[in-house]
Amino acid sequence: MAHGNLSRRNLLKGALAMGGGGLIVATAGGSVRAASSNLPAKNMPVPYTNMFRRPPVLMPVAEGVDEKGPWQRYRVTQKAGLAAIAPGLTTTVTGYNGIFPGPTIKAKQGTRIELRVANALTIQRLNGLPFNTVTHLHGSASLPQYDGYANDSTAPGYCKSYKYPNWQPARTLWYHDHEHGMTAENVYAGLAAMYTLSDPYEQAQLPQGEFDVPLVVSDIAFNANGSLAFDDDSHEGVMGDIILVNGVPWPKMKVKPRVYRFRVLAAAISRSWRFTLSNGEPVHMVATDGGLMPKPVALKSWRHGVAERYEILIDFRKYKPGTRIELRNLSNKNNVDFKNTDKIMQFEVVAGSGPADPYVMPTTLDCGPQPYANRGALHVDQLTPAMSKARRKLSVERKHGLWTINGETWEDVQRSGFKRVLGNPQPYDVEIWDLENRSGGWFHPLHIHLIDGKIIARDNTSDGKPYAWEEGAKDTFYLGENETVSVIMQFITGDGNDGGRYMTHCHNLVHEDSDMMIQFAVGDATLNDPISSDRPISDGELEQPVTYGPSYPLGT
Repeated sequence: MAHGNLSRRNLLKGALAMGGGGLIVATAGGSVRAASSNLPAKNMPVPYTNMFRRPPVLMPVAEGVDEKGPWQRYRVTQKAGLAAIAPGLTTTVTGYNGIFPGPTIKAKQGTRIELRVANALTIQRLNGLPFNTVTHLHGSASLPQYDGYANDSTAPGYCKSYKYPNWQPARTLWYHDHEHGMTAENVYAGLAAMYTLSDPYEQAQLPQGEFDVPLVVSDIAFNANGSLAFDDDSHEGVMGDIILVNGVPWPKMKVKPRVYRFRVLAAAISRSWRFTLSNGEPVHMVATDGGLMPKPVALKSWRHGVAERYEILIDFRKYKPGTRIELRNLSNKNNVDFKNTDKIMQFEVVAGSGPADPYVMPTTLDCGPQPYANRGALHVDQLTPAMSKARRKLSVERKHGLWTINGETWEDVQRSGFKRVLGNPQPYDVEIWDLENRSGGWFHPLHIHLIDGKIIARDNTSDGKPYAWEEGAKDTFYLGENETVSVIMQFITGDGNDGGRYMTHCHNLVHEDSDMMIQFAVGDATLNDPISSDRPISDGELEQPVTYGPSYPLGT
């Protein structure tokens, strides 16, 4: 098994312009490909010289109401585009509508969305393989055939319409590529974007509009000509020396004397973060992966793994105009840090206009009613161990050069005809999963598709409880070196067509590709086959008109 998979990984190398400033850095777990940009000094980005920008907001191409309620249709095209990131150079990215990050989709609870994703990536991979893609809406309780199953590939010249139910409470999601064996490269090259889901409870309690700000945080490295440098030959991880926020290196943002809400998405493929403000002031965390926290928490720093989303409030009302504050990165074990990877972005307070901001920092939050409570669905805070029908262990470690879960990989799933599953809970069952990191020298952000879970125990904290920032609904769980985390979850599938197979995997995407991913089933494992139920179709009109929503002034 190991030889077959590793040879496949060697074939897959070369999709981007490889090499450049790449170097191997030893870590406790082995080695990691740390990419120090090989740029001339004049082309190296300088922190806090570029203005902050928000990704554009995608507008629907059609909308209406039917017997099931409101619906909207959106279109995006995966294609190559040119980005100006390194001064004086252009970089080819492969993004949704040719940009990175891709356009933000703003969904409303109860409004079903159909997202048509067309693959127009006609550029040739250096290895001669087609630029196949899979789209996963991370954080959505989608049916298996619309969940971005790793082998549900869309080839160039084809498109697939993904259907998103949006019945869940308000939250920050993101859509990104999930093509088996190529996820790390495809996301690194640009296939990532934010997707927000709102509801009346979140809208009434947290800042909106101009003061609701997406932060897609990632790292990157360049070759001397401005092309992306990427090499995962170590299969440990890839970490760059340039930090991007919404595709801009170390931006500066002008902020008014208001309370701002920042949706922080860790979109790097391997790096973890420990965010903090340069002046030592706390932020107020109000939401996790799965939406509002019942009780906000004030924090001076927090640990943030790949694919986790945390929403924070920062109060700029107490600062004089001209005050500058940095969002910084204290980093974590087994990251590879460079000269400026401790910096993220800079805020500059400007004079406000109009009446003072009356917003009152919340001490509690109303998460709203639990959807499908009539079928037995419970909010994660209501789940108790006594409700659990099963307890399962997921042990992550490296064996024979492969990253594994319980000693298995996605190749084992493929060899079984995609039938092999970790377990088969029934819809609305409650289970406890013990997530155990036995790899020692590496952290693993473990993502479980479909569910919202609650951490009920950590073995590395003084009281055995989760960290303060984890006291909310989550779908991605940070497993630090030699840590074990216990998670309670309910398998809520919505109404009708219940069941099917879903993936769980490490969200260090280099680990996922090599080959740390398995699957579980909910209900009837043969229902809603994720590969055959709704196949991509040939697309004769890849280029479609793109309409974006209103933007905010530069730097805000």
